[in-house]
Amino acid sequence: MTAGLGERSNGETDAVVVGSGPNGLAAALALAAAGLRVEVYEAADTPGGGTRTAETTLPGYRHDLCSVAHPMALASPFYRAFGLADRVELLQPAAAFAQPLDGRPAAVAWRDLDRTAAGLGRDGRAWRAVFGPLVDHWPDLVDTALSDQRTPPTTPLTKPLTALRLLLRVAEFGTPAWTARFREPAARALLAGVAAHAIQPPRTLPAAGAGLLLATLGHAVGWPVPRGGSQAIADAMTAELTRLGGRIHTGRPIGRLTDLPRARAVLLDTSPAGLLRIAGPALPERHARQLRAFRYGAGACKVDFALSGPVPWTDPDCAYAGTLHLSGTQEETLAVEREVAAGRHPERPYVLAVQPGIVDTTRAPAGRHTLYTYAHVPHGSTLDVADAVTAQVERFAPGFRDLVLARHTTTAADLARYNANYVGGDISAGAMTLRQTVFRPRPALDPYRTPLPGLYLCSASTPPGPGVHGMSGLHAARRALRHTFHLDADPLALLTGLRT
Repeated sequence: MTAGLGERSNGETDAVVVGSGPNGLAAALALAAAGLRVEVYEAADTPGGGTRTAETTLPGYRHDLCSVAHPMALASPFYRAFGLADRVELLQPAAAFAQPLDGRPAAVAWRDLDRTAAGLGRDGRAWRAVFGPLVDHWPDLVDTALSDQRTPPTTPLTKPLTALRLLLRVAEFGTPAWTARFREPAARALLAGVAAHAIQPPRTLPAAGAGLLLATLGHAVGWPVPRGGSQAIADAMTAELTRLGGRIHTGRPIGRLTDLPRARAVLLDTSPAGLLRIAGPALPERHARQLRAFRYGAGACKVDFALSGPVPWTDPDCAYAGTLHLSGTQEETLAVEREVAAGRHPERPYVLAVQPGIVDTTRAPAGRHTLYTYAHVPHGSTLDVADAVTAQVERFAPGFRDLVLARHTTTAADLARYNANYVGGDISAGAMTLRQTVFRPRPALDPYRTPLPGLYLCSASTPPGPGVHGMSGLHAARRALRHTFHLDADPLALLTGLRT
């Protein structure tokens, strides 16, 4: 019997989860909802992983440490079953995202699809044709995109039809044909900016898929920000887990399986590197070799700003957008992402900026604001790119520098130290290549189970990949319930039942 795993005696733990990010907490909640005794071990002093909030610049200025806008918060099947919208106040900017452009109006993705199309001129009809059918069937789209990517879509018939629509659009926008449908710079730039969330050159199949999903959700459910910060999501999940009898141990880094209490199942919310560190000596060599071959992608350099007032965007419509992609035209976005992929720091980097204060006045003292930004940088970068980020914001908001009261930089290398899952500063927990989108973290019919009985991987390094959606944790927990505990209960139904 492998150390750390075994049959439970009276009073012992059924399952242990290592890591309290959204996926680790989702796995723990799914198991606890099935009546199992669950314990969570977290290396940091605060649960949350990618959903933590802290004062990094000045007292009274609350900054999210990783994720800040949450299109999956209202869309994910896990969070819908959990009832996140009833537990956390999710505040909606009028526009999900925007792409400022030099010398011309910004391209804006309003929550209203028709308003967005109206602002894109000659390309409005094409934008509506791309996204209209996806928006109309967004739950089917989400169920497909956030599936385990092994189980075929089920009834109703709209699910496979929506999956087919998505695949056709991914094939179009992830190839050289991606510009054929749009004739004006605005629509092209808008789609390129959102596709670059994948931290890949936008003209790739995985980036196209990410961009299409995120843009659809912008029109269907919005890109909300939690009142008070993303920590509210982790707090709601930990509160429910505690209510169900689960226990969370913070400040408890796990170096090996023998550091854990005996349990029938162990679920690791870690990267493949973390799995190797914790269980490597016990893993078969072939499995360990596959994990060592897992590739990590480019990094992020995060810069938090404390501001004396709102960002003075040249285009006033940008003041209504929660998230902005500061990379200029489609051609510029493609060029800078290629530079990062080649290991270079662009002079004008792709900058993702979020201004939560336009809907959440709790993030800063009265009349003041915070600005969340990160720039894409090469893997493992130690460079502080705060000056380049500041210049990129100033490019589209002249006078921005005069508002900066303080700023705080977290380099890609710092991110890796902050969260071991962000290897080299890769906040996607693994390069979003085509191979690693389909085979994540390794080629397998069941990517969550390991060769060790009762040991599972439940992190964003498994399908469906990065994002605050909890679905990797849910899929892994479903496997553990079936294979280790021999329970066929649907954890989504169990979670929904807890609220009724």
